[in-house]
Amino acid sequence: MTTPSLHAQTVDLATLQSRVDRVLHDFLATKTHGAEDRSLPVDVPVVLRDFLAAGGKRLRPLLCVLGWHAAGGQGDDTAVVQTAAALEMFHAFCLIHDDIMDNSDTRRGRPTVHRQVALRHGHDHLGTSAAILIGDMALAWSDELLHSTGHPSHRLAALRRVIDVMRQEVIYGQYLDLMTPLGPITDHEAALQVIRFKTAKYTVERPLHCGATLADAGPDLHTALSRYALPLGEAFQLRDDLLGVYGRPDDTGKPVLDDLREGKHTVLLALAAQRADTTQRKLLDTLVGTEDLDHDGAARIRTVLDATGARATVEDMIATRYASALAALDAVPCPPPATAALQHIADRLVERTS
Repeated sequence: MTTPSLHAQTVDLATLQSRVDRVLHDFLATKTHGAEDRSLPVDVPVVLRDFLAAGGKRLRPLLCVLGWHAAGGQGDDTAVVQTAAALEMFHAFCLIHDDIMDNSDTRRGRPTVHRQVALRHGHDHLGTSAAILIGDMALAWSDELLHSTGHPSHRLAALRRVIDVMRQEVIYGQYLDLMTPLGPITDHEAALQVIRFKTAKYTVERPLHCGATLADAGPDLHTALSRYALPLGEAFQLRDDLLGVYGRPDDTGKPVLDDLREGKHTVLLALAAQRADTTQRKLLDTLVGTEDLDHDGAARIRTVLDATGARATVEDMIATRYASALAALDAVPCPPPATAALQHIADRLVERTS
């Protein structure tokens, strides 16, 4: 089954997402049967299968295939969809390890992988150790998916170069995210640097480049796609930071206290700290990063975020970056169905509650 022709009116994103999910499901079903046949622990592929099946926006796979469309890709796209699935498998690795580093209890409304294993066996350290290994397996299997796509060797080599850069960028971004709280809370440039590497490049830019590479796109198209991708990726993460403080857990799938308890240095908090008066700053310094922060304390922090105008400024930053992305999209020389789908993706990333 191939995705709609570039001459069609639309690219069916729902169907595309279902095809990516089918690749992941079938791959992990094969891994489960293989583990059974070799008397190996089936809970490794089963836990990973359940984690992927629990939800997720599939942004990176969708953008990968849209990058292929944007570059004029035509014909059988089966290998492109499998490449997209490999990106989602790599993302599972990132999320599982990220949840361990953040000490998060829930993801997508369910226990995180390390908590799930810990609850099953009644041992926290075992849960963490097992989750690290399951994440490592997701990384290995993302490579297996990638290298079994059947791409011609020259195309696979070019794709590999993009993916290698993407992986380095997101890991550097994660490292910066870990280290940023050691610096001043007022440093919003440091928070923006985390956003650029951990989200904007990883979530939007490089997946588009992956797909465009599979259609043999030249550097000019890559540059044009970047002008759309980077502001959009920043807007996406800025929205995520707002949802981390103001969102509804039923929508976001995670507690609204996590980012504040972690003391995550976001642009939102940096702006509030810059503008806070002495009393407001003392409240932020006292409550942000407190492990036992309760809902009353979080409400007091939100009052400061509102009063300093930090929340409103971040909303303005989102709107500005969204407008920049759409303006850049108008200049991307790609077929109309791809343009329409990329605009729809932009709307989904910015106007969301989860």
